[in-house]
Amino acid sequence: MSILCTQRWLPSLLLAAATAVSFGASAQIQLKTGGASAGSSVVTTDHVQAELVAQAPDGVGPGKPLWLGLSIKHQPEWHTYWKNPGDSGLPTQMEWKLPQGIDAGEIAWPVPHKLPLGTLVNYGYEGTLLLPVPMTVASTFNPGPLAKDVTFVVQATWLVCRRECIPEEGTFTLQVPIQGTTALHSAAFDAAAKAHPQDLSAEANAKSSVTVDGNAIQVRVAGLPKNIEGKTLTLFPETEAVIEPAGELTQQWDGDVWTGRMPLSAQRSASPTPMPVVLVSADGQGWRAELPVPAGWPKTADAATVSPALEAALKANSQLGGGAAQAPAAASSASSISAAPAGVWFAALFGALLGGLILNLMPCVFPVLAIKVVGFAQHAQDRKAHRAGGLAYTAGVILSFLALGALMLGLRAAGEAVGWGFQLQSPGVVAALAALFTLIGLNLAGVFEFGSLLPSSVASMQAKHPVVDSFLTGVLAVAIASPCTAPFMGASLGLTATLPAFQALSIFAALGLGLALPYLLASWIPAVARAMPRPGAWMDTLRRFMAFPMFATVVWLVWVLGQQSGINGAAALLALLVALAMAVWALFSLNGRSRMVLAPISVLVLAWLAWSWAPRITQMLPEPSTVAAQGEAGSASGWRAWQTGLPEQLIAQGQPVFVDFTAAWCVTCQFNKNSTLSDEAVVRDFAAKNVALLRADWTRRDPKITVALRELGRSGVPVYVLYAPGKPPLVMTELLSKSEVQSALAAL
Repeated sequence: MSILCTQRWLPSLLLAAATAVSFGASAQIQLKTGGASAGSSVVTTDHVQAELVAQAPDGVGPGKPLWLGLSIKHQPEWHTYWKNPGDSGLPTQMEWKLPQGIDAGEIAWPVPHKLPLGTLVNYGYEGTLLLPVPMTVASTFNPGPLAKDVTFVVQATWLVCRRECIPEEGTFTLQVPIQGTTALHSAAFDAAAKAHPQDLSAEANAKSSVTVDGNAIQVRVAGLPKNIEGKTLTLFPETEAVIEPAGELTQQWDGDVWTGRMPLSAQRSASPTPMPVVLVSADGQGWRAELPVPAGWPKTADAATVSPALEAALKANSQLGGGAAQAPAAASSASSISAAPAGVWFAALFGALLGGLILNLMPCVFPVLAIKVVGFAQHAQDRKAHRAGGLAYTAGVILSFLALGALMLGLRAAGEAVGWGFQLQSPGVVAALAALFTLIGLNLAGVFEFGSLLPSSVASMQAKHPVVDSFLTGVLAVAIASPCTAPFMGASLGLTATLPAFQALSIFAALGLGLALPYLLASWIPAVARAMPRPGAWMDTLRRFMAFPMFATVVWLVWVLGQQSGINGAAALLALLVALAMAVWALFSLNGRSRMVLAPISVLVLAWLAWSWAPRITQMLPEPSTVAAQGEAGSASGWRAWQTGLPEQLIAQGQPVFVDFTAAWCVTCQFNKNSTLSDEAVVRDFAAKNVALLRADWTRRDPKITVALRELGRSGVPVYVLYAPGKPPLVMTELLSKSEVQSALAAL
């Protein structure tokens, strides 16, 4: 069969496989979620003991006071975070499942205190903490004549940190009596009420102000109590990324008006309107003011229209050979959903378009594009067929990117920590792709033809509608391209986490258009078709040659699975692939009695291996311990395993840090690892500057690494970051070069 026939039948098999892969990725991720056991009001971990408690002095009913709260008892030296965590961290969050007629208010946050860590300052809590939430019982509340209790359920998530940070969660269930008094924790609620900052009057807020003076912010607060005039206060802004938490606060009193001045954050991306702040005295009393914001408030440090995350990334990618960028705002700011200004949006679209174009040069995409372009040779003079095929291929690519983007955004909205390439974090998906590429390779090698797998009626319909084949080839290209991240893609894809659905999906569409653009232009330019050599025996030779890149892809996928499931999982997959190849050979290459004997045996062997060995393939290796991970990573050229908070700890000790966010299934990552990062001159420069080398392996799904990527405004790997004491982080290009790394090190 000619190479055009291969191109025709390849996508038909892919359509079903791609659907299975997508559902497999989703199922794999969903199975990993979880919390505390149902019906429990207490969750105990190695770092905290959390309990859902209530205060209902008069029972539960309309007009009766009702408070629920999450009590957190921290182990010594561990802490959780305030609503504005400061330089790093994430606030505790609660999602309620309440009876009809009862609504939950906002958390009544107690005043926090500063948590210094090296050059950083966070805002949070240690010891024992209660986060109270007021409940409103409507007049329509009706628990039923036989009900004695009301059941409250809350899903809580918190980040608990010492030097390292651990994301934890729990599902809490509490039954509160409808009649009678629930005052077991009244002392804790009374203490939380006293620790909650007092709201200043509307008149006091109107007399207060906030102004920007150069690179600093000046706050004036009026209406504070007389008994604290002249005392030193601590300022906590409720809006994140407005000030530098570690910056020096200079303050003074002007009669009964307190004035404070602090440096503005270099990574701010939002303008609070109004700006709420909390002032805390030395004895822990707090007051909350909502300061009017002037019309001239700058949105970013340079009042630019492009967000810091995207602007930094575009600067870093402006030259493939070098250049570094400042890291964007913190993850908590990036996670808020808001429409981007037109300038930011168009810049992201342009970056995605360029990234899609460069994606065609990646080794995982080039073989498919080569097969498709060679198909021109079959109908060099049929311009109409070329154009229709080009449009159909483009539609397949764009719609596939939109589907993949919608799935990723949907999983994020459901609370999953996923990013670009998330489907390859599932061993089942990797195994399915390895089987698919094995079949493609066997087809290209001439072992069987896809047409023989389909009924004659389907084959006839397929031949009459070649446009469908072009469309499905676009689906194939996206399936193969998903492990790759090209230059310019990182910033644009990272920005999708902060955008509404329409703007986020438009970026995925622009990425697809960039990937499809070379073939689309080729299909509409007659000179391209005329330049192709005439059909001949060379096409069959090329077809068989293209089997080897496919088999090489299978080798890579088996290696990826070995990173996820261990050597036993990789061996099981290899055995299954051998059995699959034998079954295909027996079914389609043999004839007569040989086929009658060997075909059933090979199919039974394949079925038995799939049934008995599949669990070894899909079973994830347990997470390595910190010590083991550090030892394993440290044995290879000085690299250590990345951990949350470890870069900050090393920076606080005065040591520069280089972090490689990577994954085994990321082709670009492996290319950079075995070229630039293994270059002897680069290794010597790292050692000369005493740079700590950390590797964050995202091969298996790791929410902590996902959070770190979001802090950098990224959604996938590779990402390369250089941290230095007293300097903002530098984010480098995805296609890392030796000169880029050496230039960044020379600037330390």
